[in-house]
Amino acid sequence: MAVLLKPNDVSWFRPVWRRYAVTAFLAVWCAWEWIWNREPFWGVLVGAALLFSIYSFFITFPKEEPNDGNDTQPPSPPQG
Repeated sequence: MAVLLKPNDVSWFRPVWRRYAVTAFLAVWCAWEWIWNREPFWGVLVGAALLFSIYSFFITFPKEEPNDGNDTQPPSPPQG
């Protein structure tokens, strides 16, 4: 799967609490627009942003730090 975020975005969203905070904020905002304001335009718009955040933050988010080939330390020898 392709990562939809830029490398700077990936490093900023590396702490999981930031991804949860943005997704929770969008979920509350989406519910606000649909339930209290009854604004379908903004509800659909924020709902799309919510789906995008779920997909990019939890489904396709890289599991480990991307390696750009600039390792400064050689690999450690196997212990045996």
